[in-house]
Amino acid sequence: MKKNRLFTPGPVMVPEEALLEMARPMEHHRTQWYRDLHKQLHDLLQYLFQTKATCLVVTGSGTAAMEGAIIGCCTQGHKALVAEGGKFGERWVKVCKTFGIDHTVLKIEWGHGATPAQIEKALAADPKIDAVIVVHSETSTASGSDVQGIARVTRGRGALLLVDGITAVGAIPVKMDEWGVDVYVTGSQKALMLPPGLAFAAVNDRAWERINSGSPHALYNDFRAYRKAMEKWDAPYTPAVSLVRGTLWTLQSIRKRSLEAIWAETAALAKATRSAAKAMGLQVYPADPVDSVTALCLPEGVDEPSLRKTMRETYGMHIAGGQDQLQGKIIRISHMGYVDAFDTLGVIAALEMALRAQGVKLTLGAGVSAALGVLAELFQSQRS
Repeated sequence: MKKNRLFTPGPVMVPEEALLEMARPMEHHRTQWYRDLHKQLHDLLQYLFQTKATCLVVTGSGTAAMEGAIIGCCTQGHKALVAEGGKFGERWVKVCKTFGIDHTVLKIEWGHGATPAQIEKALAADPKIDAVIVVHSETSTASGSDVQGIARVTRGRGALLLVDGITAVGAIPVKMDEWGVDVYVTGSQKALMLPPGLAFAAVNDRAWERINSGSPHALYNDFRAYRKAMEKWDAPYTPAVSLVRGTLWTLQSIRKRSLEAIWAETAALAKATRSAAKAMGLQVYPADPVDSVTALCLPEGVDEPSLRKTMRETYGMHIAGGQDQLQGKIIRISHMGYVDAFDTLGVIAALEMALRAQGVKLTLGAGVSAALGVLAELFQSQRS
């Protein structure tokens, strides 16, 4: 009997302990029990985002929280710059268009992250821009942006910086206060090791000043309602109680391990996968790879849907394909959350066999051996 392992960049695998915690008898949310839970959760979210800012819990996907951040910080009279280098950058452009937000699109070549120089040039060209929207880890291309450097630029200009950290927070270094980011957003089904259904937004005082000075065209995603409810550690609308309960467990486990240890392990899993790809003769797709997810170019003649079907049905390994212009051209493998070195070695071995079944010439074990060399270093550092 084969096990099913998720290597898709969300949803990811969920620890059994978290599933058991969420399976406990239902509790009512308008109680002291929930208020106590919410307060504990808030303290842990501040650790996760590395911030003293207010952390909101929104029932919905990461898109709900990003939409709330954008429409709250970019009301009438303000103008946004949106860095668009993949499907999720495109989504934030759609939010601006849908709500009639004045904005400029900064086109980023797919596979590349946004750079401070690009942001600085765009801001210099348009003095009206006072908010910048950036994707930290562009999941569709597995590329990363230099958020720390971009934050220096936006701070110097006095513009707000809103960051989609949905496949960054909890997987790779995120230091909201140290870097000077105004809003960071993530979702439950990524590095937080939970099912989909919750979004989290850390919002600092500069962002709250902007939000409170305008009139966002929102009801459910109006951040002001969430902040007001938090005065009593409540929620403005019915929260996903079981998911919130599971989040407390996963964040406690993250705090126990430490973010630094998680960041190091994620980096090692990504490095091992890229080393395996090189040994197998595969090219890493992005020019600016991010560690939370790896995208690999497929050799000519490989049928991507068939490859993923073999991986899933024969070997129990669920990986993701490409989106939009990358459909059929790349595969994506997640390194977030409840995945370890031996899971990663397993997916590499399965990929070798699946590629060989499609006629790709490679030496079985070459990728696994290359990855093993990297991961042996990880275990050595953990022992010392």
